[in-house]
Amino acid sequence: MAKENSLVKNASVLMIASIVSRIIGLMYRRPLGEIVGSVGMGYYGFASNLYTTLLLISSFSIPMATSKIVSEKLALRQYKNADKIFRGAMIYALIVGGVTSLICFFFGRFLLPPNQQNALLALRVLAPTIFFSAVLGVFRGYFQAHRTMTPTSVSQIIEQIMNAIVSIAASWLLIRTMAPQGGTDAAIYGAMGGTAGTGAGVLVGLIFMAFVYMVNRGYFKKRISRDRTHIEDSYGKILQMMFLMITPIIFTSFIYNSSAYLDSYVYSFIQGLHGIPATEISAAYGEYSNYYVPMVGIPLALASATTSAMMPEVSGKYATGDIDEANSEIAQTLRLAMFICVPSMVGLTVLAYPIMGVLFPAASPLASMLLLSGSVFVITDSFSIITGGALQSIGKQNVALFNAGMSLLANLVLLALMLALMPSSDIYAVMIANILFSVICCGLNIYSMHKYLGFKHEIRKTYLEPLAASVIMGAAAALVYQGLFLLTRRPSIALILAILIAVVVYMVLYVVISKTTEEEMLQFPKGYLIVKLLKKLRIYR
Repeated sequence: MAKENSLVKNASVLMIASIVSRIIGLMYRRPLGEIVGSVGMGYYGFASNLYTTLLLISSFSIPMATSKIVSEKLALRQYKNADKIFRGAMIYALIVGGVTSLICFFFGRFLLPPNQQNALLALRVLAPTIFFSAVLGVFRGYFQAHRTMTPTSVSQIIEQIMNAIVSIAASWLLIRTMAPQGGTDAAIYGAMGGTAGTGAGVLVGLIFMAFVYMVNRGYFKKRISRDRTHIEDSYGKILQMMFLMITPIIFTSFIYNSSAYLDSYVYSFIQGLHGIPATEISAAYGEYSNYYVPMVGIPLALASATTSAMMPEVSGKYATGDIDEANSEIAQTLRLAMFICVPSMVGLTVLAYPIMGVLFPAASPLASMLLLSGSVFVITDSFSIITGGALQSIGKQNVALFNAGMSLLANLVLLALMLALMPSSDIYAVMIANILFSVICCGLNIYSMHKYLGFKHEIRKTYLEPLAASVIMGAAAALVYQGLFLLTRRPSIALILAILIAVVVYMVLYVVISKTTEEEMLQFPKGYLIVKLLKKLRIYR
């Protein structure tokens, strides 16, 4: 039971931080969208996607890779090697992050779509952020390897708060001082202010993590002095091991996450060939990237959080040859994720229009339709995130890389064909192609996990039981919202109450359908609160 508590505790901390961070992200997008406008949000989206892609190359996978390698050494009690890996990862981050930042600043115009060069200023503001993110990633990965998720979680929240404040303030000030007349210039400078917030958030997060490391430095030094393994690798060997291990992980994450940038490029280019104005393309992409994507990203952040908590656990068990325990960790991670992601998908579907209307008044009906038709992405993508992380945890980075590469190829082919043959599919083609990507990746990862781990899915407990409870929950949520809206004519009040009632209905139905005992429920994130609620409802006695 100790291993379960460790995984659940770490996953819970990261989940809470992810939820808070995503909520903050949603809250500031509303005023930002009203200040910048749909075209400006489009420029912001194009710049952010390219920035994210360059970040993937330089630093996005550094926390995951550092966590995996250091956790393996800690499991073997090789504390000196763990410290050396931390230092080697920092050198790697400084070099790669610095070079990528320079590429972003000086050559970004060649990487943006030809008809979206108005996003260049916003992209250049993001260039230094790549460097700061690389260093920040090393600190986060190092603490995650120690099963200490609190520093990472707190830094994420601090980062998002600063991001929100600076994004809104900088956008407003830049538009007011540089483009008070409005128009295209206002969209350009508004997007620039939005990306300035991203940089400010990362910088503050880095300062916090560096402070936490310095506070704990004495503990790390004391533990190194107690290393009795007498095994100490040279820096040359460590850097070689890091390169061989980090590079496939980076390329896998790059392929997996670069689909957003490549999709935006293909979408803008082909629609431009059809004669669609660049501002219209930017506006449609802004609805997709700044409203639909953040909404489905909330439950996906929870899947990423459970994966981050899972990886050091699985890596440590696999390094010591305990395959059964490694499989148990993966199975529990999938169950935790589906327990949240399945009802999230149903809720986003049935409440798509009120959610978008309440959270993003500046959004067009297009954003609501995207959420209504594309929320299934929550399930397919969360599953591919977790299974990909499981493969990387057992050293099968090349397998995960191949699976992601094949999925990306299918994604781009489908997107290009849909836009070329059916230009009216417009931004929906991007959404559909992304769903296909995650579905193919799921299938390939499932096959690979069965091959290398002998992993078997608990279909009923992991998928069918939460789905059955979610379907009834979704019907109840829709009825409650419609009834309350007719009575109050206040969509915000009706939405909040519908969501709260839906949560309670889901919890009750899940326990009844799955026959989950009180002891089992306590193993879920914040399970004691769920049990307390269900006892008041006399579900548990």
